Amino acid sequence: MLGESLDEIRYVNGVSSLVHFGQKIPVVPETVIEELRQCFEAEEPMSVEERLYPGAEVTVAEGAFMGFSGIVVRVLPARQRVQILLEFLGRTTIAEVERKALTTENCVADLVPILAMGARMSAAAVG
Repeated sequence: MLGESLDEIRYVNGVSSLVHFGQKIPVVPETVIEELRQCFEAEEPMSVEERLYPGAEVTVAEGAFMGFSGIVVRVLPARQRVQILLEFLGRTTIAEVERKALTTENCVADLVPILAMGARMSAAAVG
């Protein structure tokens, strides 16, 4: 069971964290994993665009402000926290939340179906 193996997975060399949406860890079907491997066959590192920057639209995925949408005001990298501007009790308020508690409007999870479709089209073109 996944719950019993979380600590073992977290401490594997090269793993910084598990993909999660709030407290939920999604299950990715083997077919999607294989299609993604085909898309990213190169062993070269890929650069990842920083999605948390002042002005970025975010949604709080966990904690007291779960479900609220806001705008990033300031990123505090040393503390792994972000200040966001949100509407709370009829007022605009600045709140400081953990970086991991935020999701951006366009995240990698949204791209999985597109990547999988591209892999299928590439395989069809080759085959």
